[in-house]
Amino acid sequence: MDIVIKNNILDVILRFENKRIAIIGDLMLDRYLWGSAIRISPEAPVPVVDIDQESNRLGGSANVANNIITLGGIAYPIGLIGNDHNGNIILELMNSDKFITDGIIKDPNLPTTVKTRVIANNQHVVRIDRENKHTISEKSYQLLFNFIEANIKSFDAIIFEDYNKGVITKELIKNVINLAKKHSIPVTVDPKFDNFFEFVNVDVFKPNRKEAEEAIGQKIKSDEDLFKVMQSIQRKINCANLLLTRGEKGMALMEKNGEITLISTRARNIADVSGAGDTVISTLTMALVSGATPKEAAVISNFAAGIVCEEVGVVPIRKDILINKIQEELTK
Repeated sequence: MDIVIKNNILDVILRFENKRIAIIGDLMLDRYLWGSAIRISPEAPVPVVDIDQESNRLGGSANVANNIITLGGIAYPIGLIGNDHNGNIILELMNSDKFITDGIIKDPNLPTTVKTRVIANNQHVVRIDRENKHTISEKSYQLLFNFIEANIKSFDAIIFEDYNKGVITKELIKNVINLAKKHSIPVTVDPKFDNFFEFVNVDVFKPNRKEAEEAIGQKIKSDEDLFKVMQSIQRKINCANLLLTRGEKGMALMEKNGEITLISTRARNIADVSGAGDTVISTLTMALVSGATPKEAAVISNFAAGIVCEEVGVVPIRKDILINKIQEELTK
């Protein structure tokens, strides 16, 4: 990456402020139990973790919304929570006036999704999920879509953050994309397997390597495999840009003209990859609506992913830290 591109992406990040991003998806609460493990249980060959601290963080599409906030934007999280204590905790964590929470619907028939992670000696020991994966009701769908339709002109972009928990349906995908196209609102997608090929004609489609392999039915063992898989996905959904995240191998971007760019990972000391995909789609979207080219947006999001992978647990990317990391690169 040359000095001109690096200087330009810094200018892009400075334009993040107050960009208005809608995030449609599965809202979750991430609960952390922090402690130490110094002995094995006499009941089974598992560690005994003595808990010192408990904390709650925004997870799933709520973490994407949180990334938008910490990057300087205004977030419109759109999805469901239960009418329960954990749902209230999510709303309490969204205590900034830059979270517009009117698009969050309380569904009394669904529990709020909670992922509980046990961290011992800074190591992720186990995760416990409490969730309901049933497709949302027609009433809940209508409430969500009505909110999107009423506020569509307020959005600079729409993110679909699909965790296959039931909020994002084929009907919602089709109707929101059509609505966004009508109003020239860019749409970016972080998919999962169930709805993978439903996101037709979006601006950016961002699967990870495993999701792409499962969807196409082909392992990526070489650059040639990578290019074939990406071309196959692009043909099926006609996305303008395809960004495939590859873990320790970084990212691969295929633009509308078919050009493919490989981008090396920026993580130096990987502590935890949890939430990295959320950070990528958030930063990428903010960059695009702030004037970045697809290649520049991918480079910026790659820096952001590298930063959050150096932290334990799901943490959002902060704009000041992102700027500092890129400025460090400028001096090399």
